[in-house]
Amino acid sequence: MNKSTERVLCFPRELLDRLGSFQGFKPDDGAIVEGFLTSNQARFIDRDSAETDPSWKQLIPYVVLTSKEKILHYVRGKKTGEDRLKSLGSVGVGGHISTTDHTLFKQDLREVFAAGMMREIDEEVEIQSPFTEEIKGLINDDSNPVGMVHLGLLVVCTLEKPRISKREASITSLAFLNLSELRKRIETLETWSQIVVGNWNTIRSDTR
Repeated sequence: MNKSTERVLCFPRELLDRLGSFQGFKPDDGAIVEGFLTSNQARFIDRDSAETDPSWKQLIPYVVLTSKEKILHYVRGKKTGEDRLKSLGSVGVGGHISTTDHTLFKQDLREVFAAGMMREIDEEVEIQSPFTEEIKGLINDDSNPVGMVHLGLLVVCTLEKPRISKREASITSLAFLNLSELRKRIETLETWSQIVVGNWNTIRSDTR
């Protein structure tokens, strides 16, 4: 979909402030996001407008793929849809939930969000191993223009075997790396990935 005509799922920033705004990572089992989606205040609005209006937060699934204590890392190439993230390393796949995920058969925004998350994963990578998934929490970064208009739902997918290939042309240098390798690259990562890597021990130990 053309970015200039895309409509993306957002909720008013004041909802986050009301629940307790935070910077970085906040553990959660999905209850907060469900509250956003069932608040009757979530809206699909023009992406061009949402990208420059911090009174709205775009809700983004941020899926970290792991296997055998290693984390999938890649670099966002020149063809990435978000110019502000080009050439940065990432440990998360996912993207905007758009009106393409909202059909007559999925009126419940919780279903829309789940369908959009799976669509984003399938568009970016092909997982070639059985896996389990678990919601771990939220990522918020108001320190830069990109983060100010987005809120991430962190989902960890644990693959039985590290078998994965890219589908998206913008993905380069795809590889599973251990935590120490990622820490050495921390300055080259997008800020959400820096937050994930910095909190990884807490995220992994938070088993439900």
